[in-house]
Amino acid sequence: MSDHHGAPGSAHSVAGPGTHSLAEILSQPHCWSNCLKELEQKGFLEKILEPFREATEWLFVGCGSSYYIALAAAASWSMITGLRARAVPASELLLFPNSVLGGEGELAAVVISRSGRTSEALRAAEMLEGERDIRTLAVTCTGDQPLEQISTSTLALLPADEESTVMTRSFTSMLLGLQCLAACVADDHGLAKGLRKLPSSAEKVLQVLHRDVREFVGARQFADYVCLGQGPFYGLACESALKITEMSVSYAQSFHTLEFRHGPKSIVSPETLVLFLLSEAGYEAECEVLQEIKSLGGTTLVVANRADERARASADLLIEFGFELPELARLAAYVFAGQLAGLCTGLKKGLDPDNPRHLSRVVVLDEA
Repeated sequence: MSDHHGAPGSAHSVAGPGTHSLAEILSQPHCWSNCLKELEQKGFLEKILEPFREATEWLFVGCGSSYYIALAAAASWSMITGLRARAVPASELLLFPNSVLGGEGELAAVVISRSGRTSEALRAAEMLEGERDIRTLAVTCTGDQPLEQISTSTLALLPADEESTVMTRSFTSMLLGLQCLAACVADDHGLAKGLRKLPSSAEKVLQVLHRDVREFVGARQFADYVCLGQGPFYGLACESALKITEMSVSYAQSFHTLEFRHGPKSIVSPETLVLFLLSEAGYEAECEVLQEIKSLGGTTLVVANRADERARASADLLIEFGFELPELARLAAYVFAGQLAGLCTGLKKGLDPDNPRHLSRVVVLDEA
């Protein structure tokens, strides 16, 4: 998506509905390779991190899809570095700063915006840098933009910029970039190696995944969509639900997997598509929820690195990666299913996923 909701887009796909979105989704492994080449230049990440070497706590800030990057990145950052990290929407920081910024540690902030021009992201960076004297790292996919001018340091992933309104490869590339930074902070060579291997591993599954999701969506009609994940997968579940909402003008919700039992499961029926992002760390408990939802008659789309017989028996569509990578190095690939489900559902409904109604690539508010 654009960093969050705004005015109607003005551009229209020339080559047919969803052309740009599909190309950008399928280009992700190649895009990651190009981004990683830049990140692997000697001293590149260290230079970006230099102003933050005293930080003991990290705050990740964004709007819409960029906030969901923040959720996944903050969870990853804590697990990789052992430092406290949390995510907030830019609006929460702007409206309730004292509830967000209380604490005694040396705080560093990361402000995420694909365009580098999102109004709330700019205001958040200005407030952090100017009013609170908190050093800020800008993460963006566009060069020489206002966010870069405001922030102390910038991670610009220029190969990941997009033509379509909806964020796809920019989402996964910025998440991957932040994971590389975390691996640098922690001096975690095993994770860094795993992140470098992810593009080639993902390339092998993406084309088949596109075919399977297209056939799955084409053969069914859904009234409700739910996306579930725990830990670092929760932000990916939120993003998956948002892709379905944006690209297909469908109402989709996201929950922590085990929280779905506590009330929301009342909506489950054969017309409810429940997308499970199964983690390795929480597999047993999450698989129990999957079995329960299947027993209630829900339709299930399951994404896992490796699935056992219980998951196979409870999945109407199973996407199994089989990557020989650390769990955190695999995160970016887990949003493929939601991206493709949104795209294919939108096309099935006769919509143009490149240009969803009421949305624009960048949300620039009227300062007057």
